[in-house]
Amino acid sequence: MKKITLTYGLIAGTVVSVVMLFSMNYLSHCNGNVDYGTSMVVGYASMLIAFSLVFVGIKNYRDKHNGGVISFGLAFKIGSLMVLIASTMYVVAWLIDFFYFIPGFIDTYSAHMLAELRASGASQVKIDAKTKEMAEFAIMYRNPFFNAMMTYAEILPVGLIVTLISSLTFKKKPAVEGAQIQ
Repeated sequence: MKKITLTYGLIAGTVVSVVMLFSMNYLSHCNGNVDYGTSMVVGYASMLIAFSLVFVGIKNYRDKHNGGVISFGLAFKIGSLMVLIASTMYVVAWLIDFFYFIPGFIDTYSAHMLAELRASGASQVKIDAKTKEMAEFAIMYRNPFFNAMMTYAEILPVGLIVTLISSLTFKKKPAVEGAQIQ
């Protein structure tokens, strides 16, 4: 179980981290023209693609290492460990990228959010409130612990949903009555 969990978790983490780093550093920020909507779609699509390895890992364990049977609990445990490994790789990659390569990201993002608010015709009171909120968030986001927690909150739910679906899909009871599922 450890080998499968580690292998698929590391591959998933590599996929999601490489796509995030490539899209953040080369597709989005190199030309100074950031499309946050497209970046978000690319980001979540890469998470789903990477977490498709949870399906593969659970099925592989069930079919090749557990006699073709697996309980929901064991499948969820295996999938969750893969997701935790991949998510941790993603968080570490983001922290390194944010603090060393794109430290101005939060300021650029804040300016973008305020420009969208102005373009929507929001009142000055609303714009001032959002400006204060974004300034406070920027201060908190520069704290590595807070930044890591926010990044985990971005990726972990996606992985856990995929794990839940995978576990429900691949759970399989033994064919013989009274046999035990590991």
